[in-house]
Amino acid sequence: MSAEPLGRVFAALADPTRRAVVLELGGGETATATELARRHPMSRQAIAKHLTVLQEAGLVTHARQGRETRYALDAAPLGEAASWLATAGAAWDDRLARLARAAQRA
Repeated sequence: MSAEPLGRVFAALADPTRRAVVLELGGGETATATELARRHPMSRQAIAKHLTVLQEAGLVTHARQGRETRYALDAAPLGEAASWLATAGAAWDDRLARLARAAQRA
């Protein structure tokens, strides 16, 4: 995943409401914006804006079912973000280990 899509994933997950929506949809269930709005202290329009950000980050897909639009989680970008975090974490672990060794020699 390139830097720009990865940045959109982290930006989308920076908001606590969007993280909550990702967790809710993470069970494999789908939900409408109205259903999600009932579970959060905000309007359907506010939830729709959060869903748009999640869609732009590739974290949520939607499908029309009759008159409803149902939203579902697409976990692939989460895996790519976790992979990036693991790589970055390993690099920092290595740097900190070298610093600790240098401090012990001093």
